[in-house]
Order: sequence, then structure tokens, then C-alpha cells
Amino acid sequence: MSSDIPSTPFALKIIMNTTILTVFIPTFLFVSLTPGLCMTLSMSLGMTIGFRRTFWMMYGELLGVGLVAAASVVGVATVTLRYPAIFLLLKTVGGIYLGFVGFQMCISKGAMAINPEATGKNESISGHQLAMQGFVTAIANPKGWAFFIALLPPFVDYQQPLAPQLSYLLGIILFIEFLSLILYAGGGRTLNHLLLKQGNVKLLNRIAGTLMIGVGFWLALG
Repeated sequence: MSSDIPSTPFALKIIMNTTILTVFIPTFLFVSLTPGLCMTLSMSLGMTIGFRRTFWMMYGELLGVGLVAAASVVGVATVTLRYPAIFLLLKTVGGIYLGFVGFQMCISKGAMAINPEATGKNESISGHQLAMQGFVTAIANPKGWAFFIALLPPFVDYQQPLAPQLSYLLGIILFIEFLSLILYAGGGRTLNHLLLKQGNVKLLNRIAGTLMIGVGFWLALG
């Protein structure tokens, strides 16, 4: 966006609306729907703990995505990338944790695995744990940082007030991300129902656990 734009709220609103509707929304919609760390996690949890309880993870994930997007716009991401050791530690620890959880699920153990004698909606893992899991996955995802650093700045006019532009962008980002998470969690729930009807609870645990391990490796080594 050029710097010679009339500095009026009305002009800013019109220009941002047009640009976001024609370029930003389709781009982010495509990226958000593409299978990745958070979407795979959402599908895995939808299979093992149920659709409704997965909303806890979504809450944490959306907070993380919002934080990463805001940091990318205001320049905090640059500082983070200058100290890669801290970032590397965060994503490595998060990846190891998710991999461990996935291994437990594969052998039908742990809080998130489906108990063959239960209903398939384990209540032993708290909402706060799920939210933290989503938050850590979002903020420790290097591809998420790279995407927002590359995508968001061109849509921001730094000659105009930053707060309204950032609020507008974040609102669209979080709405699209939330819809994508719901779609993946719903897919996991559908797979859950199909396999439970056939009595393949162990297979369901292995599928969900393998996905979780994949997320962990992706996060730790990505």
C-alpha cells in the first residue's frame, strides 16, 4: 500500500476492505485449510477426546496465532529470530511432549487415548492442558512465524494508525483459522464414529497417535 493514501479513516477503511477481500482473504483461507501442525492436532483430538472438548485446544491455538500475527506486524518477530536458541528450545520441548503423548496414544495409554471400555471421550485431561497444548503448538511453529512475517507487513500501511489495521487483520485471521480448526476436528469426530462402530478402538488410537507423533516431529525438527 502506497504512502500517498489519503490519511482519513474512511479512505483507510475502503482501501483495506478492498485489498483484504480480493487478495488477503483467499490467500489466508488457502493456507489455513492446508494440513499443518495445528490442523493435524485438531483432527487428532477430534478423534480421541471428542469434538466439543477440542474447542479448548482451539482456544489456546487461536491465542497463539493471534500473538504470532501481532508480533509479526509490530516487529517483535525480528527480535525473536535474533535469539534462535530460545525459540529452538521452545519448539523442541513442545515437539518432544507431543511425540510422547502420541506414543502413549498408539499403545492405548495415557490421558488422551480412547479407553475401549469407555465412551471415547476421555475427561481426564483438563481444558487448561488442552489450551496450553494448542498455544504452544501455535507459537512454536516456525512455518507459522515465517508465513506471517512474509504475508502481513505488505497489507499494513505504517503511515496510518496501526491499531485499527491490526485489529481488522486479526479478526479475519482468527475467524478463518477457527473455521478451519472446526472442519478438521469434525473430520476427526466422523472418523471416530466410523471406527468405534466397527470396534476398532485400538486402530483409532494408533491413527490419532501417529498423527500426534508426526506433529511432534514436525514441530521439533521443522
